[in-house]
Amino acid sequence: MRSSTMVLVHRGFAAQKSGTLAHPISLLCSSFHNHSRKNRPFSPKPGIDFSCIHEVDDAVCLFREMLRMRPQPSVVQFTKLLNGIVKMKQYSVALKLFDEMLQLGVPVDEYTMTIVINCYCLLNRVDFGFAILGSFFKRGYEPNVTTFGTLIKGLFLDDKVIDAEKFFKKLLARKICEPNQAMILTVINGLCKAGHTLTAYDLLGLFGKTSCKPDVFCYTTVIDSLCKDRMVDDALQLLAKMIEQGISPTIVTYSSVVKGLCNFSRWKDVKDLIKEIADHKISLDVITFNILVDAFCMEGMVKEAEDVVEIMMQRNISPDTVTCNAMIDGYILVGQIDKARKVFDSMSGRGLKPSIISYSTLINGYCKKGNVEEAWRLFLEAPCKGLDYDVATCTTMLQGLFREGRCADGLKFFKDMQAHQLIPNLVTYNTLLKGLCMNKQIAEAFSFLHIMEDRGVSPDITTYSILIHGLCKDGKLEIARNLFNTLLQKVCNPTFKYIQPLLVHFVKKDL
Repeated sequence: MRSSTMVLVHRGFAAQKSGTLAHPISLLCSSFHNHSRKNRPFSPKPGIDFSCIHEVDDAVCLFREMLRMRPQPSVVQFTKLLNGIVKMKQYSVALKLFDEMLQLGVPVDEYTMTIVINCYCLLNRVDFGFAILGSFFKRGYEPNVTTFGTLIKGLFLDDKVIDAEKFFKKLLARKICEPNQAMILTVINGLCKAGHTLTAYDLLGLFGKTSCKPDVFCYTTVIDSLCKDRMVDDALQLLAKMIEQGISPTIVTYSSVVKGLCNFSRWKDVKDLIKEIADHKISLDVITFNILVDAFCMEGMVKEAEDVVEIMMQRNISPDTVTCNAMIDGYILVGQIDKARKVFDSMSGRGLKPSIISYSTLINGYCKKGNVEEAWRLFLEAPCKGLDYDVATCTTMLQGLFREGRCADGLKFFKDMQAHQLIPNLVTYNTLLKGLCMNKQIAEAFSFLHIMEDRGVSPDITTYSILIHGLCKDGKLEIARNLFNTLLQKVCNPTFKYIQPLLVHFVKKDL
């Protein structure tokens, strides 16, 4: 086993990076410092109070005390101290103390060294982690599944997804270690997060050949990733497979599939799945109901959303702020601003506090209805409720002002945003440019175009469309044509290629 593992270790060494960390080999081979041990207090039974550690300085002070104790504390206690420092996310400090332990001859064991490997991995130096693994054998230790799992996690953290997959498969093929649930979940989660969902899917079958089978968390992770990648049918097949294997899905598993089906408006399948959940006697929670409410509301199916809320209440599941925000948005989508306001006003009576999203959604509704005064009143009310404006809310209000032709108020509002340290984003600038062009302030719009570019906000196809359309409406056809030609020069950029036919049609229409 040891020779096979050493081969993996040598292959695991990554290319050395420049950095401020000391190389781990120098740590392990460092000579002892010539520290004087005179005048150190002697204690036959050193007592160590780890409860005194509240911050990293406390841990370092305790470490110094432990070095002076006679007899010296055991390796278990030093390892416990290092682990506490790691929990504080002070990885470099833990490595420095480990270096001192080696230099002073303080004993270490495989647990100590696994902590050190973890520190290097969390600092994105998995190459140093593999170097520490090599020292295991020099000291006569055998790496365990936790050590190998830590290295796999480090490879994923360092974006070495293929290396992580290969390393894991070699561990299995050469039977160097039997994976546990933690290692399997690390591999599955790492692959899914990196967008290698199908690889994770295939690995579930490979795990079936080991004594450690994937659990519900592994299956749920892959199912969720399949749904996010819009492979809902594959997710449904995997759901059926896990049930066949005697693994009971959780409400989190079902919620992922429900959301995936809702994204494709597969309402019949949603209803069948909800029935299946009920048949398995799994209690639906507010998160699952909110997925349904939000999906129906985004489709403008507010009656169906109301039915879901009614079922929630029948099951003694109280709607939360997310539920109310979805209903407000749904009512506004179908033009029922009064019902949206009723939901908003009812929130305090339910013991719920409207969020900035609640305000922003309702403000948007009033702006669409042309009731800017009520939108403005709500805008001013939000800070009185302890809420902070965000850029999205301000952009909504800005759009409402320009839509009503209040150009001067819109410009002043935009400047006030920046005065309050609310940094406009691309959507905000596009809203401003559209408002200015609608009010035939083309020169002002181009002035802000240059400002946004100077501030590092790159215009997109919407930006150019707004300006070209504004120029055409203002009769400045030659300038519009020149701007369009300038845009066509950017067709070599892949982000602009797909819009060329659209722009040609758009400009021809105006020119």
